[in-house]
Order: sequence, then C-alpha cells, then structure tokens
Amino acid sequence: MPGPADRPVVTRFAPSPTGYLHIGGARTALFNWLYARGRGGRFLLRIEDTDRERSTPEATAAILQGLQWLGLDWDGAAISQFERAPRHADVAHEMLARGKAYKCFSTPEQINAFRETEKAAGRYPVFLSPWRDADPAIHPEGAPYVIRMKAPRVGETVVRDAVQGDVRVKNENLDDMIVLRSDGTPVYMLAVVVDDHDMGVTHVIRGDDHLNNAFRQQMVYDAMEWEIPVWAHIPLIHGPDGKKLSKRHGAVGLHEYATLGYPAQAMRNYLSRLGWAHGDAEFFSDAQAIEWFDLAGIGRAPARLDFKKLENLSGQHIASMDDAALLHELQAYLQAAGRPPLTDPQADMMLRAMPALKERSKTFPELLDKATFILVARPLSPEPKALAALDPVSRGILSELTPRLQTATWSRETLEAVVAETAATHGLGLGKIAAPLRAALAGRTVTPSVFDMMLVIGRDESMARLAEAAVWPASA
Repeated sequence: MPGPADRPVVTRFAPSPTGYLHIGGARTALFNWLYARGRGGRFLLRIEDTDRERSTPEATAAILQGLQWLGLDWDGAAISQFERAPRHADVAHEMLARGKAYKCFSTPEQINAFRETEKAAGRYPVFLSPWRDADPAIHPEGAPYVIRMKAPRVGETVVRDAVQGDVRVKNENLDDMIVLRSDGTPVYMLAVVVDDHDMGVTHVIRGDDHLNNAFRQQMVYDAMEWEIPVWAHIPLIHGPDGKKLSKRHGAVGLHEYATLGYPAQAMRNYLSRLGWAHGDAEFFSDAQAIEWFDLAGIGRAPARLDFKKLENLSGQHIASMDDAALLHELQAYLQAAGRPPLTDPQADMMLRAMPALKERSKTFPELLDKATFILVARPLSPEPKALAALDPVSRGILSELTPRLQTATWSRETLEAVVAETAATHGLGLGKIAAPLRAALAGRTVTPSVFDMMLVIGRDESMARLAEAAVWPASA
C-alpha cells in the first residue's frame, strides 16, 4: 500500500479562531507552507471553529490577515471544521458499525467514582467502561449515551515522528476516547483526523504540544483503516530566558511585529530559522528557504526568540530589497500602524531617496525617521540642537552659500563642489558646513547626506528651506 511519501505532498495549517495569530502559530504555518511549496504540493487552511463560545469572525479575519501579511498563500478556500460536524458524526457511527467503538451509558458520577477508586488503589485512573463489551440487548432504551473508541488494552502504541523520532506509550494508559458526545456532537480529536483524511493531508506538521494527541488520533486512523500521515511535531518557541513565550517577553502576536515595522520577508526568514537550520545559513531568500526546507533540519530543543537577530535580519532585508518593493511594504506598514499613507509627491521623493534611507535602517520606523526631511512641510519646527547648529558664524556662511546654490547645476557633483569651495574659503572642513546645512534643510541634526536631501526635495524646496532657516530665532 503506498504511503504518504509516495503521494503528492499536502500540508495544512489549522488554527483555532479564538484570538490573534500567535508567532508560534505563524511559524507552524510557515513550516507547512515551505514544505509543501518546496515539493510542488498543496498547502491547505482549516479553521478549527468547533468551540462556538470562543470562536469569533473577528479572530478568523485576524488570522487570515496575518497569513496574508506574512505572504503565505493557501490552496483553495479555507475550510470550517464546525460546518463538517455531520461528516464527523457519520464516521463515529461507522466506527460503531465496524465494532471499533461502542455506546457507553455511564454517567459522569459513575465515571468519577471509578476514577477515585483507581486513584485510591494507586492505579492510573483510566476509565474502563462496563459497556465496552456489553450485549446491545441490555442497552437501556432511550438513555443518553456517548460513543467511545475501543482503545487497545495490551502492548504499546508507537508514534513515528519525523522530528521527535519514535515515541511510545503503553496502551494500558490510553482510555476509550469519546468520539461523539451524548448530544450528538463530535469531539475535537475525531474531527481533526476526519478532516485531515478527507483533505488528503500527507504530513501533519504542528507544535509538539500536540504530540500526546497523536497517540489517540492514531487510533482513529487505525479503526477506519486510513493511512496515517507523516507526523512532525516541532518544539515550541521560548522567550530569551528559556521560559515559555508570553507577553512578558514582548510581542507574541504576529500583528504586533507588523506594527513594529519588520518587513514580511524578514519575518519569514527569521521564523524559518526558529527551530530549523540549513548549515550556517542565516540570511536567505524565499526561494532558498523553499528549496532548502526539510523536516530533518528541525531540532528537538525549543527555539529561543532573539530580537537582536530579528533586527539584524530585518536590516539586511531592507538593505537588499528592491526600492519599489520596499516602498510598497512601507505603505502597508503605515496602514497596519494606523498612520497616514504617503501622498503621491512624498512617495515619489521616498522612492528617489530609498538608496540612502534603507542603509542601516533595521525597521520601517527607523527608515521613516531618516525620511523626516521628506515628510515635514514648511514652516519647519527645528529641534533645539538644530537651532544650536545655526550660530551667527554658520548663518553667515549659509547666507553666502545660498545664492551660489541657487544658480548651480542641480547635480551631486556640482553641489558637492560648491559647498566644498565655500567651506574652503572659510578654512573649514566639509563637515563644519554640512551641520548647519543639515539643520536648515531638515530642522534636525541627524539626517541622510545633505546632498541626498537636496537632490530629493529639489532646488526650489531647498532654497525655500534655507531662506526660512535664515530667520529662525537664535538658540536659547
């Protein structure tokens, strides 16, 4: 019988819509996406919305938006697990017909009493239902019942995991799992298996907090004589202190990283390195990640979140991105952060300035901070340090420089020559005149090159700002 490895790869991401998309869930989705895309397979999305009290349309929308921001496309429409409840119930009844499950009429009080007795006797409190092998003729007519699977009683169950290796549990520790409640609704453990089977999932790549579930879910596959997928349970993400990731460590929701200003491709690069490695490679493209990603490269130890590494990778991606693509992501960041979009003139100037802006910028806020000279409008509100840079001597030099710039050819070579000549006339280095010029053009002392700024904002705006700075009040 052909196994999962012999069929086209199908992976899935199956979040519960009870809140935002956690960074751990985002990494799980990424691993599934990379594995499928690297093998010409399919990546599916299933919304596990059976918890009707906690599942919300808003949370579903947030998950979809998070995946879209991260750049993970899925094949086909997202599937609702809740809507498939009739199919799950049909499978429970089919197991009943096959003799792989049974009706259990035990009450909660009887079950609790049994478990207390087992605990008192020092035994593992696995409930052994008296209805497991009961003759259907003695079933109480009209009484409520659940459908339980018949778990194996002897030997052991082995989960063959592509990350964790072979993991074993003694069958005496497995209970007869309920698959259908007394109100006719299916349990999560059954729904997951039925959905994965019907969706043709070949590889279940998920957090290792689901590893214990695999033992019970594997029983459903065996009962239905369905092919078991490749299991791959990946370690969770911990904080820098090695403890389970929580809000005390900083951002844990994917949406928070979007609003902090990390490019999506930098997040993809960073998340792929959380628990997976390809040699010593740290910085790589999507194409390389898709080509390289495999289950063998996933480690067994929890990954640790490292904001410094994320910032470093983010800076490398910003520096290497195409300018137009970077501008597009910048606009998306402004929307995510609730900030006004760039106007068309600002966007045009931003694109021209991008080579200077993206150098050594690790996040979009840092890039935008460098672009302040583009985003401000006259009259500028100079910082105190900028006013201090415009002392009487500097103002005199700028008044001499301004008419020379007015008539100069507006090119970097000419502008640099005019400024250098003016500085030399006063026995100054270029840096001494660049400081007050920077203050006049941007109202700040930390900016990109003064020549980059002048070329981006143009002659007219540069002259207007210099004229305005000439009448700024003296520093206090």
